[in-house]
Amino acid sequence: MSSSEDPAADVFVRRVLDAYRHIPGTTGHIRPTDRRLARELHARGVSVQTVDDAFLLASVRRFARPLPSGPPATVRSLAYFLPLVEELLPTPIDDGYRRYLASVLQRSISRPR
Repeated sequence: MSSSEDPAADVFVRRVLDAYRHIPGTTGHIRPTDRRLARELHARGVSVQTVDDAFLLASVRRFARPLPSGPPATVRSLAYFLPLVEELLPTPIDDGYRRYLASVLQRSISRPR
């Protein structure tokens, strides 16, 4: 099936890749392997919310800790977030915890380094 035959997959891929592109600490560039992984996640039935939550949780884990040697290395692939997607599949994040994580991330990326 080509991508034009599955508009839901196209929407999912576009949404995931747009979110990925704007995550703090990523290159902001989309590679063909990122697009392929996003399609695979859609084919597996992973929700956009689960992927977004993986992005959020990874960002908090990367930025909300003391960084003695400067900021963490740049993320160059969507595959970096795959272990967190897997972690969240059986135990999704609830809305309250999601709001808490978002506030922690905002404070963490706003603080002086």
